[in-house]
Amino acid sequence: MKKRVAILISGRGSNMEALIRAAQDHNYPATIELVISNKDSALGLQVANSYGIDTKTVIRKNFNSDQEFDDHISNILLQVQIDIICTAGYMKILTKKFVDEWMNKIINIHPSLLPSYKGLNTHRRALEDGARVTGCTTHIVRAELDSGPIIMQESVHIEKDDDEDTLAAKVLKLEHRIFPESLQKIASGKLIIKDNIVLEN
Repeated sequence: MKKRVAILISGRGSNMEALIRAAQDHNYPATIELVISNKDSALGLQVANSYGIDTKTVIRKNFNSDQEFDDHISNILLQVQIDIICTAGYMKILTKKFVDEWMNKIINIHPSLLPSYKGLNTHRRALEDGARVTGCTTHIVRAELDSGPIIMQESVHIEKDDDEDTLAAKVLKLEHRIFPESLQKIASGKLIIKDNIVLEN
């Protein structure tokens, strides 16, 4: 049985599209059932629709609290019988209750080699620090921002003439490769989470 996946987005959804494309392979162990955005202006909604995937928009200001907002999303995911959640450029911090309810079932992609450069402006900070190498990380989500068991990492050298845009473009190529591969490994049961570490099964 293929795992049923939902993707949470806030923007253009390039990582979302990488997951959707990967899942079109009949041998891929997951299907993308739903895309949810917290912004009705997210370009990713149009992209998902172009692939025939159901989309929903859930706006924070329509709820009294972050918890009420996350509870609503959780209820949607339960109704669609989602097995795994992928956060792809989802610019909203998940509540602890939501993360606990979906423990070890949420995968995130982050544009740095975690635990370095958690949060925003990762490429700018790497350049300001004179870092020689950066990259991206897929990990299982925990309540603390950009933390949790690491699934995969890929690195790229920072060249002298790199700026934020060129660095972001190089890292994004890596993201599009390791996010689908990470989901594939988790969905197929090749990897398990034990004692807060991702291990080969």
